[in-house]
Amino acid sequence: MHRPRIFEIVLALSALLASAPFATGWQSPASPAQSQTPSGAHESDAQLRRMIDRGQSAEALKILAQLKSQPPVQPGVDRLRGIAFYAQNHFAEADAAFADALKLDPHDEESTQMRGLTLFRLGRPAEAIPLLKASHNWTSQTRADPNYVLALCYIDTQNYDNARKAFATQYGFPPDSAPAYLLAARMLLRREYLPIAQQFATKALELDPQLPLAHSLLGEIALAGQHIDVAIAEFEKERLRNPLDGNTYDRLGDAYTRSGDYIKAQQSLQQALLLEPNSTGPYIQLGKVLLKLQDPVNAMMYLERAERMDSGNYITHSLLGQAYRMIGRIEDAAREAQISQKIQDANQPKLESIR
Repeated sequence: MHRPRIFEIVLALSALLASAPFATGWQSPASPAQSQTPSGAHESDAQLRRMIDRGQSAEALKILAQLKSQPPVQPGVDRLRGIAFYAQNHFAEADAAFADALKLDPHDEESTQMRGLTLFRLGRPAEAIPLLKASHNWTSQTRADPNYVLALCYIDTQNYDNARKAFATQYGFPPDSAPAYLLAARMLLRREYLPIAQQFATKALELDPQLPLAHSLLGEIALAGQHIDVAIAEFEKERLRNPLDGNTYDRLGDAYTRSGDYIKAQQSLQQALLLEPNSTGPYIQLGKVLLKLQDPVNAMMYLERAERMDSGNYITHSLLGQAYRMIGRIEDAAREAQISQKIQDANQPKLESIR
C-alpha cells in the first residue's frame, strides 16, 4: 500500500529524535484515518519545538513545509515555522510566518509576542508596539521579556515616558516612582540617549533625594558625555552616601584618571580593590595609572593579577605589553600585543541583523 510522503517524513523525524512513534502526530488530512487528534497535535508540536531548540531548525522547516503545503493548514504550523525561521535569524520569513499564524488565530498570544519581537529585530519598532502591548504578559513559551522589548521600541520611536512605564512594569515599580525614573535612565544611558537619561536620573533624585546609585548614574552619564568635572562631583556625592560600594570608587578612579589626577585616581582604585578584590576593573585601571606614573614594575603586578583573573580582556594584554616594553622585556611585550590583537579580531562584530 502506498504511504503519503508526509507520513514517511514524520517517521524519519521520530527516528531522529528517538522518541515515541510520530504516527499520532502531524499527518495529512487526506482521509479520516489520517485525521489529526488534539493529543497528537500537541505531541508533534513538542517534538518539533525540541528539534528547533536543539539547533535542528532546517530539518524542522522541511517537515513544516510539507505540512504547510497540504491544506487546510493545521493550527500551530505557521507559528512553528516562524519560531524556526527566527532561530535562524531569518526575520523577514519569520514575520511572514507569524502573520499567517495570526490570520488563522488572531488570539495566538505566542505568535503575537514573537511577531512583535521579530518586527523589532527588523528595525520596525512602530509596527511592533501594538503587538507587544497586546501580549505583554509572560507565557510558558516566552523567550524574551515582552515589556523590555516594548520599552526598547518606545525608545526607538522617541516615546520615552511610555518606555519608562514599560521598564517599570518589567521590574514591578510604580511607573511614576523614583526607581522607575532611575531604571529608565540606566537603560537610556546604555543606548546612548544621554540628555534624556540625565533628565530622568535628575527627576529620580527630585522624587527621592536619598535614592541609592542615583548620583553614580549621573556620574556615568557625565562621563559618557566627557564632562569629567561633573562626573567626579557626582561620584563623590555617591561615595559619601554609599561608602561601601566598590564600583563607585572604581568609577571615581576612572574619572580622576581621565582628568589627569593620577594620585587621586590611584587612591580611589586602591580603595575599590579593598572593597571588591575579585573584580578585575580596579586592577586594570591601577595598571593603567601606574604606567602613567612611570611605574611599570608595580603596574605589571596589578595587570598580571588581572590577566590571571580574566585572560580574555584585550586591554589587560595591551597594557601588559606596554609594561613589559618599559622594563625591556621586548619578546614578552610583542607576545602580549599579539594576544591583544587576536582577542580584538575575534570580538569584531559580524554583519548580522542584530540590534
